Amino acid sequence: MKQRLNLQFFAEEKTEKATPKKRRDTRKKGQVAKSNDLSTALSMLAIFIVFLFVAPKIGKGLGDLMKQSYTDDIQMALTEGHVHQLFTQLVIETAKLIAPVLLIALVIGVFSNIAQIGLLFSTETLSFKFNRLNPLSGFKRIYSMRAIVEFLKSLLKILLIGLTTFIVLWINRDQLLVLSQKTLWDSVRTAGRTVLEMGVAASLVLLFIGALDYAYQRFDHEKNIRMSKKEIKDEYKNTEGDPQIKAKVRELQRQMAMRRMMQEVPKADVVITNPTHFAVALQYKDDSMEAPVVIAKGADLIAQRIKAIARENDVVIVEKKELARALFHRLDIGDPIPEEFFKAVAEILAYVYKLNGAV
Repeated sequence: MKQRLNLQFFAEEKTEKATPKKRRDTRKKGQVAKSNDLSTALSMLAIFIVFLFVAPKIGKGLGDLMKQSYTDDIQMALTEGHVHQLFTQLVIETAKLIAPVLLIALVIGVFSNIAQIGLLFSTETLSFKFNRLNPLSGFKRIYSMRAIVEFLKSLLKILLIGLTTFIVLWINRDQLLVLSQKTLWDSVRTAGRTVLEMGVAASLVLLFIGALDYAYQRFDHEKNIRMSKKEIKDEYKNTEGDPQIKAKVRELQRQMAMRRMMQEVPKADVVITNPTHFAVALQYKDDSMEAPVVIAKGADLIAQRIKAIARENDVVIVEKKELARALFHRLDIGDPIPEEFFKAVAEILAYVYKLNGAV
């Protein structure tokens, strides 16, 4: 007995790239390829690099605050108002010293997110979903491939950052071992610089991991939004079946056809008019046409536009009410005139050629 192959199984396989509509829909839901590690690493790197350059200034500022606290401020009367004033002043001065660094980190963090996903705000991910309370769904999330990747990524971060920190400490071991022999300020400066170097090194490691994570997130996102052939066909049917889209397509087609027709008017030998309601542009090439051909026609405003273009291009306009009406109603663009109109059109063309000096 022969076994029949179920083609429906293959039709449901998600083997096709997502369509632009699917990408727009998933983006609206907040489903985008983004690495939080990359944004965090860039912000941390910015903080530590800036601190490397401005740490002396910040240290001096904090030292001045402490000096003032132990000299001038300590002589003030210990009242609730004075304590509140001192605390407020301390917070403001500290904020002035640290705010530029935090602002730079914030700007870089925002721009790194924009660089990854563009400007996007979606409330879909914030909405409450009952399936999140389902223990089975939670179990699947815990043991999904994404969860495994996140676990391996966290393990890699711990190992690499730990190794990097050890290397920085090992490089600076000679200076750190003699901290007790230095002055307080030199000890603080040496320890602080070592901490900043560890921060920069750890940030670079995170940046490397973040870049790998971003590449994986893009790959995983593309895989998750793949579509089956059936889904693509269904989407096409739904899109094509939308009356608004159909109307828009028809309007675009009409506009394109109108532009093409108007571009043909300057090539006409004559424009026959009603004179106000109809206009029909005819072209005749005796070496390639058996009869004159309609290359443009229109009623009312379109007729006026055809006549205006004809005047701009020195195309002769002839008023023949009955002939213009008959040609407009009976012929489409591209049709040759029927034999019954040969005599009337021939007389008009003869007049035009004589007017133009062609005969």
